[in-house]
Amino acid sequence: MGKLTLVSTGAGGSRYLTCEAKEALQNADIIVGYTKYLKDIKEFINEKETFSTGMTKELERVRYAIEMAKNGKTVALVSNGDANVYAMGSLVVELLDTLELWEEIEYVSLPGISSVFALASEVGAPLSQDMCLISLSDRLTDFDLIQKRIRLGLEADFIIAIYNPKSKSRLEPYRAFLEQLETLPQDRIVVLGSNLGREKQEISIITVQELRDLGVETETIGMSTTILVTNSTTKLTKNGLVLTPRGYLNKYDLEGMEKKEWNKIS
Repeated sequence: MGKLTLVSTGAGGSRYLTCEAKEALQNADIIVGYTKYLKDIKEFINEKETFSTGMTKELERVRYAIEMAKNGKTVALVSNGDANVYAMGSLVVELLDTLELWEEIEYVSLPGISSVFALASEVGAPLSQDMCLISLSDRLTDFDLIQKRIRLGLEADFIIAIYNPKSKSRLEPYRAFLEQLETLPQDRIVVLGSNLGREKQEISIITVQELRDLGVETETIGMSTTILVTNSTTKLTKNGLVLTPRGYLNKYDLEGMEKKEWNKIS
């Protein structure tokens, strides 16, 4: 029986590769993936056989990986970020199920560090309360449904991570997203992260108003950008980091607390 391992490579580059992911790449007979993502991890590929395609060729890559596994190969199918967050996981499982291949192929899915968690680790502690992830890509999801999810997320005061905000040919979902942000206080904190984990990584902490001022055509934001819209309790720390308090310290009178009492905090 062949083996197909879906390898999540993390937010970008090779920085966020887990030990499991590195081991799967090392043990693979064939490594399959999007051309750009294979370049990110070239130091872990070495002389191994590879199969790559460009953007929007996901089905071709998955079918090839499945076919090689059916032929008894150990295949590592690379997926950026976490494979189950707007990535290859659903397509792989759906194909294996549709083709009824569960008895013919050993399938393993390895988790990865998605960009929202990589971004959060860079700017402080912005995700300490309820949050949601929303992709603005309407390639596979209805435009109106995306906008409904944004509206309800804002109404519920979720911290919202926006994935796939826009491309050169896909601007309308992002335009509508910016219009919805008019309902928020315009000084609400927003975090932008692009090319996370790569040499060209860029992170900025701005406001809703500043994000809207950038406009729809801005080159600052693209497919490699993650946008984090914080909630009503988020604030900046004294050294400029982003903090969404969990609420622990609301239970304590820190100024009136004796030093020995700090040891009682669990």
